[in-house]
Amino acid sequence: MPTTVAERLSAAGTANALDLRGVTRMFGALAALVDITLSVRPGERRAVLGSNGAGKTTLFNCITGDFPPTSGIIRFFGEDVTSFPPHERIRRGLRRTYQISALFTGLAVIDNVYLACRGVSRGRFSLIRPRRDDGLMQSALDLVDAVHLTDVKDRLVSELSYGQQRQLEVALALAGAPRFILFDEPAAGLSPTERRELVEILTSLPKHIGYIIIEHDMDVALRVVESVTMMHNGRIFKEGRPEEIESDPEVQELYLGGAHGGGHG
Repeated sequence: MPTTVAERLSAAGTANALDLRGVTRMFGALAALVDITLSVRPGERRAVLGSNGAGKTTLFNCITGDFPPTSGIIRFFGEDVTSFPPHERIRRGLRRTYQISALFTGLAVIDNVYLACRGVSRGRFSLIRPRRDDGLMQSALDLVDAVHLTDVKDRLVSELSYGQQRQLEVALALAGAPRFILFDEPAAGLSPTERRELVEILTSLPKHIGYIIIEHDMDVALRVVESVTMMHNGRIFKEGRPEEIESDPEVQELYLGGAHGGGHG
């Protein structure tokens, strides 16, 4: 396992962004994930689809360290992070959005994004109040612009529409130059107009940032990715390009009837 920074960088240069090998997660006698083996290249954009209970959210929890796998190995850019706590994975450039919003509703949009930038910066514990020309403030303004919220940057988060709050969550995930992002149902509850906005935001992210998106809305998911992994009962059921998955008769039989609903995976 690489130990020095130089060794880590060397491993990262040749490695997949994510490598899961034989990942299984048990909750008592219940197997939520069974022998998941999955590789995602740097910059690759992938959807993980499946009906409720397929294991999608548990997969994210294993990757982030919220629920480490019962068995198996997880590598992030070549480094074995299987036993790392979530904050160590964040330090290495992994980000995640959640189904349930985690925003500071009593603060302005720009302050939420600034705090996110501050939280992943070297000076995050400094008590000195930032100047408005602070470099992190400029980073925050750039992120607000990237998610199309410049017009409402000074408004309280509590005053935003639900769709705008989801856009803000994308900005928070982009703080601190992430290398890979896990998007957990970002289109849930959005109107058709807001979904189009989300598709535009996701497709215009910097090309070097790869992501996995869990999504019940296949119309959104298949438009913003280049590869798809289908899950069923905690296992990988099928993988392919969006057009292959969409036209696959087994996939249609299993998922298309219930793929547009809400709820947990």
